Amino acid sequence: MPRKRILVTGGAGFIGSHLCEKLLQEGNDVICLDNLFTGRKDNIRHLMGDPYFEFVRQDLLEDIYIECDQIYNLACPASPIHYQYDPIKTTKACFIGALHTLGLAKRCHARILQASTSEVYGDPEIHPQPESYRGSVNPIGIRSCYDEGKRVAETLFFDYHRQHGVKIKVIRIFNTYGPRMRPDDGRVVSNFIVQALKNQDITIYGDGTQTRSFCYVDDLVDGMIRMMNSREEFTGPVNLGNPGEFTMLELANLVLKITGSSSKIVHLPLPQDDPTQRKPVIDLAMKELDWCPTIKLEDGLKKTVAYFEEYLKNA
Repeated sequence: MPRKRILVTGGAGFIGSHLCEKLLQEGNDVICLDNLFTGRKDNIRHLMGDPYFEFVRQDLLEDIYIECDQIYNLACPASPIHYQYDPIKTTKACFIGALHTLGLAKRCHARILQASTSEVYGDPEIHPQPESYRGSVNPIGIRSCYDEGKRVAETLFFDYHRQHGVKIKVIRIFNTYGPRMRPDDGRVVSNFIVQALKNQDITIYGDGTQTRSFCYVDDLVDGMIRMMNSREEFTGPVNLGNPGEFTMLELANLVLKITGSSSKIVHLPLPQDDPTQRKPVIDLAMKELDWCPTIKLEDGLKKTVAYFEEYLKNA
């Protein structure tokens, strides 16, 4: 079977670098495009010597001139601390990034996957969240640059599919964790682990009863590749996440147990528009992709803690 030439935008990021690695292992040519705003060369350094791997430093707001068979569009800052740093550019990255990658897919007759997000559901009024739920998003809040940006990207994908016949796939990613997360990204898993390893107070926003579902990155990447290669008629959107639901207090106590830290838990006010519940319905992914997460939270956290221990030691 001939090698596929696959473009991964945002490929030097946390999830993107794991995806690039897996696609190379499966025998593909991989082009990683990233402007390194939140992505890091260290995430892909071990891939640089592979003759079938290519790194292109470019912003997705610029036109893309690359020939490819498949496109995974992951390019956008994904943590609140980063996407709120320059909210206008975040919205542009979602919209114009989708426009440019879809234009490329149309020209190359490539199949294209959009990495959307559970944030399109906003602070949900129904729980857990199926793909049919249209969401409860504040269009003028401090998170809306990302939430609404991802929603309009989904709109563009389906309009390119209907109007131009572009072969699209749309996934909605729920909370994902694992090695190569940034220690400064403000996400709850990396926050708790870094604070615990430094024996600093573990900061919980709100009373700690708000819930999240945590999917280990290897499980997510497997689901992404299955979605890309699923039957052409299945466009999604499809939820990819782990339906195991944990409160912030449960997560904090599990991190304390694994690290053996002496950190204390402290509470701070809940940020604006922060969702109180997040849990995917994954029946569609199970049916269409034969996909279901297999890595338990405690096992995934142990691998993530080991990564951060090594990272902090060498920092």
